Amino acid sequence: MSLWQIVFKSLRQHLLSTLVTACSIALAGGLLISVWVVKSQAQKTFTQVNGGFDAVLGARSSQLQLVLNSIFHLEASPGNIAWQDFLDIQGDPNVALAVPISVGDNYRGYRLVGTIPDMFTNNPYAPGQTYQVENGGNFFLPGYQEAVVGSFVAQQLKLKPGDEFHPYHGLTFDEEEAHEESYTVVGILKPSNTPADRVIWIPLEGLQNMSGHTEKASTEVSAVLLKFKSPIAGKLLQMKINQQENRLTLAWPISSIMAQLLDKVSWFDRVLALVAYLVAVVAAASILASIYNSMNERRREIAILRALGAKRHTIFLSVVLEAMTISALGMCIAFAIYAAVLNIVAQIIRTQTGVVLDPFAFHPVMILAPLGIIGLSALAGIVPAFKAYRTDVAANLVPNS
Repeated sequence: MSLWQIVFKSLRQHLLSTLVTACSIALAGGLLISVWVVKSQAQKTFTQVNGGFDAVLGARSSQLQLVLNSIFHLEASPGNIAWQDFLDIQGDPNVALAVPISVGDNYRGYRLVGTIPDMFTNNPYAPGQTYQVENGGNFFLPGYQEAVVGSFVAQQLKLKPGDEFHPYHGLTFDEEEAHEESYTVVGILKPSNTPADRVIWIPLEGLQNMSGHTEKASTEVSAVLLKFKSPIAGKLLQMKINQQENRLTLAWPISSIMAQLLDKVSWFDRVLALVAYLVAVVAAASILASIYNSMNERRREIAILRALGAKRHTIFLSVVLEAMTISALGMCIAFAIYAAVLNIVAQIIRTQTGVVLDPFAFHPVMILAPLGIIGLSALAGIVPAFKAYRTDVAANLVPNS
């Protein structure tokens, strides 16, 4: 009987314990891979998403709040700034593009953001990628009651060009807070996998002058999105605005601000990783216990194999290979668990932020985790393997009576 035949025969004889142990390995492996992939992709994706802009100018507040509100369309606006502030920053020689935005209304829980056409027509949101509308649509025109709907919003609310809707006051949907104005959908954004997908875009004037807003709202904006002419421009404007003024805040650079946020919650990733490691150790220990406890009932079988010519090292290797095979089986199942977990997490992140994670993107942990857990299982198999190695042939060939 070959080495692998010995292993598979043992696995069949102890099928239930094999499957239970493999499932515990699968849980550990799936959780470990999921934690590392989500952490890596979130770090990469959220620090790269900036809507094509370098900085955000807004009311005096934390830079993180400005970025979350203006780029990711989360959190409440820290306040408004005067239209003159927009004109001043627009005329700064260091600024290549300044795009004002206004927020404060919603439709069915999805934010309305007022802006200017330059947001779409003069602004690649990523290198080589510009906002596009689906066939049959257009971008809105300034001064008109028109809307361009993000792809995710259109999908969820079943909106299409030609549809009309009434905005609601505030960022939280309340049927009693409907505005008088109605807006016509003139375009649906093609998916960009950015926060823009979960926003309804309307002309800036529309949101500023909407019924129910104060007269002052028409002379203010929520923030200004900025693209600089050179990297040094950000440093110069940051020193000028953040250190010399007390009315405004320049959030720059956006990627560093998001990295700081992720660093603040990195403890949660470490906790999940620790849990995964502990589950892996417990799973490896269960392999050790399962095989070790079966040694008593397998002593006669091992003695027979030895009597038929099997070497001690063959018996030793068969037990170690059995542990590794159980672990390998578990890691195959682990990828199914990983795919399920990451799809759920990706859907939640997309729904909440518009940012899309790729469950199928390769990460080194997809190789390292299986190798590590299989190696750990091999170590766990050494103890029962050594017990099998020391089995007394003569004593165990005698039939039990």
